[in-house]
Amino acid sequence: MTRNNSKKGKIFTVNSKGFYGSFGGAYIPEILYSNVENLRKSYLEIMKSPDFRRELDSLLKDYAGRPTSLFYAERLSDRYGCKIYLKREDLNHTGAHKINNVLGQVLFAQRLGKTRIIAETGAGQHGVATATVCALMNLKCIVYMGATDMERQYLNVEKMKMLGAEVRPVYSGSKTLKDATNEAIRDWCCNPEDTYYVIGSTVGPHPYPDMVARFQSVISKEIKKQLKAKEGRDYPDYLIACVGGGSNASGTFYEYLEDDRVKLIAAEAAGKGLDSGCSAATIHLGKEGIIHGSRTLVMQTDDGQIEEAYSVSAGLDYPGIGPLQTFLARSKRSEVFAVTDRQALDAAMELTRMEGIIPALESAHAVAVLNLKKFAPLDIVVITVSGRGDKDMETYLKNCDYKNKNHKRS
Repeated sequence: MTRNNSKKGKIFTVNSKGFYGSFGGAYIPEILYSNVENLRKSYLEIMKSPDFRRELDSLLKDYAGRPTSLFYAERLSDRYGCKIYLKREDLNHTGAHKINNVLGQVLFAQRLGKTRIIAETGAGQHGVATATVCALMNLKCIVYMGATDMERQYLNVEKMKMLGAEVRPVYSGSKTLKDATNEAIRDWCCNPEDTYYVIGSTVGPHPYPDMVARFQSVISKEIKKQLKAKEGRDYPDYLIACVGGGSNASGTFYEYLEDDRVKLIAAEAAGKGLDSGCSAATIHLGKEGIIHGSRTLVMQTDDGQIEEAYSVSAGLDYPGIGPLQTFLARSKRSEVFAVTDRQALDAAMELTRMEGIIPALESAHAVAVLNLKKFAPLDIVVITVSGRGDKDMETYLKNCDYKNKNHKRS
């Protein structure tokens, strides 16, 4: 970390028991205890070993295409009266930040002697990344995906199949990300000996939230170097990222967690509005509870039943949130905006027309913050474009006036 956040007096990294403040932990069935405990005891040692580091760094560079660029968005900067940079995770192989984490976790799985890889996916980007790396490393791959998400992200489904993965549809609940995660955990419980579960976000039992955040921290490590070269300093005034489970936000924030010069902004999905009953704004609407092995904020009824989340974006409609992002928000270290479907769609059109970049719908939520917060003329603002918009073209064509050459935000 660059410097201690002495003003707040808090440490924002995970403690030895797997908690960020009171959030986190490992609430798991007995059958998974040995697997999770083995991972907890070994993950830091493996991550820091020179041979693991060399192999991962080589793959990130030569296979994934890192470092991704930090692009100065001149026209957006002129419009919003500050200096806006876009961290281009959409330029990664497979089109999103997900590959950073999957490469690391599959290398882990190999070192642990696992031969069968399972994953969950919502928007399909994590599933595609997992199928891609399994094809590269000749490992069996099974991806669980909600039936609703399979319909709206059918192109990614076909990519996974082409890569050799088995895509298993999930018909329970809302047939989206939460339900896919449930099924993946059930599979893991039935096959603990040979199976490794590649979790796609900073959710789940410890050590997954910390492990995923560390793999994704390559984003903020690169931002520091790139800003130093472009601006003569290695930190921005603001970092902005979308939040579903929290993987790209955690990676974007990681190197700056305890640097109080940098303000952290998370954009979560408000869906049709906070009061509409159709939302995925967990930080705004959630209550403390346990979901998928972690204590965090959960969208739930008064009697503790998990509520269905909704967003136009398949990658953000999760009724929980990673414990790190929960702790950052509850500690006032991060500021959280609830972005509606309409605001995100308009932001996507604006970025497309002004900078020639079609973002994933998830990323568009982060871009929408530009229209919700006022920045000073000298502020340096970095927004992570976590994925590209190819997978969301059908949604854009249905919901955006893309034929209007003079499109402007409402």
